[in-house]
Amino acid sequence: MKIIKLSNGVEMPQLGYGVYQVTPEECERCVSDALSVGYRMIDTAQAYHNEEGVGNAVKKSGVARDEVFIVSKIWISNYGYEKAKASIDESLRKLQTEYIDLMLLHQPFCDRYGAYRALEEAYREGKLRAIGVSNFYPDHLIDLASNVGVKPMVNQVETHVFDQQVEAKKYMDELDCRIMSWGPLAEGRIGFFTNELLGEIGKKYGKSIPQVALRWLLQRGVIIIPKSTHKERMAENLNIFDFELTADDMAQIQTLDTGKSLFFDHHDGEVTKMFMGWRGLV
Repeated sequence: MKIIKLSNGVEMPQLGYGVYQVTPEECERCVSDALSVGYRMIDTAQAYHNEEGVGNAVKKSGVARDEVFIVSKIWISNYGYEKAKASIDESLRKLQTEYIDLMLLHQPFCDRYGAYRALEEAYREGKLRAIGVSNFYPDHLIDLASNVGVKPMVNQVETHVFDQQVEAKKYMDELDCRIMSWGPLAEGRIGFFTNELLGEIGKKYGKSIPQVALRWLLQRGVIIIPKSTHKERMAENLNIFDFELTADDMAQIQTLDTGKSLFFDHHDGEVTKMFMGWRGLV
């Protein structure tokens, strides 16, 4: 497994298992399967309503706690210093752990500064080994990083072959903030699983389209958390360390970039209104 070193020296696996849209009922089984095939990073969030399943699976797995890197995220209904502080303790309880390896602010809306102060405090207390943000565009990230004591160590954003975050990554690199991808397989949108270019490149290496797309992200230094509820697919997504894309392969895949989200633009007023309506998810 490749390792990414964060700005504070903490090491995290570059490839993990994500549980977005994994139901609470399925989560424990899925995380158990992921750990059994070799994953050592699990990404969850308060808004996914499955932290308990992650905690149960890790507890029962027989894998030492310090060998599993757990990521979670604070939802916007828990923003503001006091609410965020209480929610961190609640996540610790649900995950059945004394510390969370990486805790992120899930969205750039509501009182993100108050919430981030709670992250900083929990980090200094040892409850969190690393802290960061998610879905922060360059303006959000630069603004926050310029006004806090502990700069975000990770920014988890939509990143895949169709939205490559080239410019955003430049700003993250300047801030020594690691880029982490959600939706690394584009959730199958705009013909991802039948893309001719990815398919042709895959044939050269005997690899699938998802494996090529994940390997491309890996070689760009992106942290990835592909999700599947099928054990064989989990194993397939993990099996990307035995080949390497050439510079020409990488350049060809770069041509797939649309430069825009396949989901939503966090600068769009209607999107902001939508998130305000989602505040009560937790």
